[in-house]
Amino acid sequence: MYKKILVINLMHIGDLLLVTPVLRTLRSNFPAARIALLADAKIADLVKYNKNIDQLIAIDKKGYHDKLGNYIKLIREIRREKFDLVVNLHRNERASFLAGLSGADKIVGYSTFGPHLLFDKVMENRKRIKHQVEAHFDVLRETLGITAIDDRGIEMWLDEAAEAEAARLWIESFGEEEAPPVIGLNNGASWPTKRWPKEYFADLADRLLDRGYGVAYFGGPMDVELVRETTAMMRNADHPKLVVFTGRVNLLVLAALFKKCAALVTNDSGPMHIAVAMDVPLVSIFGASPVTGFSPYNDKSVVIKSDADCHPCYEHHCDTLHCMTGISVDKVLAATMEIIEKSK
Repeated sequence: MYKKILVINLMHIGDLLLVTPVLRTLRSNFPAARIALLADAKIADLVKYNKNIDQLIAIDKKGYHDKLGNYIKLIREIRREKFDLVVNLHRNERASFLAGLSGADKIVGYSTFGPHLLFDKVMENRKRIKHQVEAHFDVLRETLGITAIDDRGIEMWLDEAAEAEAARLWIESFGEEEAPPVIGLNNGASWPTKRWPKEYFADLADRLLDRGYGVAYFGGPMDVELVRETTAMMRNADHPKLVVFTGRVNLLVLAALFKKCAALVTNDSGPMHIAVAMDVPLVSIFGASPVTGFSPYNDKSVVIKSDADCHPCYEHHCDTLHCMTGISVDKVLAATMEIIEKSK
């Protein structure tokens, strides 16, 4: 029915990966269609090798395409593609206008006020009452009549170069022979209220090293200072099996490194969803953000959420952080040992 399909999601790491089951389902339902994905250039590596798309269109939101003339030029480029169908899975103004002005025969999905008038059908994002992936599937069901959902979870493919670089770094860091199981720690997150206290992460790392595990810190360039402050609190800061990969690798190598971990302890964050795509056992810590919409989309995770009455508050800043300080290191350590044991 549809010959050319464009899917739009311009959000962050986790949001983009949570679109991949939609790409799989569209491919299964329209096997002859040419499927394109419009995504943020900064994180395009996440979907660079996705086998369910034929074309990746990258938008430089904070750079080249932040200028009105270049943004209009992108709209014209999209219109020249003559898409039959556009599915917008990002509600903000930029994505909504790109979808609405795409010139496609049919435009569906989420939209902000204004460009919604150019859509054939607008859906509410139901991420507060069901998982984001399921909310996206609702868009396919209710706007396109798709009933055959091909859900194989979050998907991400790596290239040989990323795998080779990860192998090199791992051997360099932990050695080849009789290396201990390594637990990954990701203590960054987009909001302060999503971050388990750094002193808790430091204590957890010390206890894991005491038990004979290796510990690897992960995260992006924005997390470098946070991890530096965290390791400075550790009594095992000079331990030979403590390695910091934070800010040192790109997203593809990060994913390849995750695959080598026995488990990952992480805040609700983009790297959490990358680990899900890599089938890594997870302990995920949720503070202000809701578990319902963005919990790890797999069956290999332990989710620890706050017992605070205010959870989830959705706030980005808080003076008390009761939601996070109330989650003990003992509880997270016990969950980590549990998930490792189950994964053997």
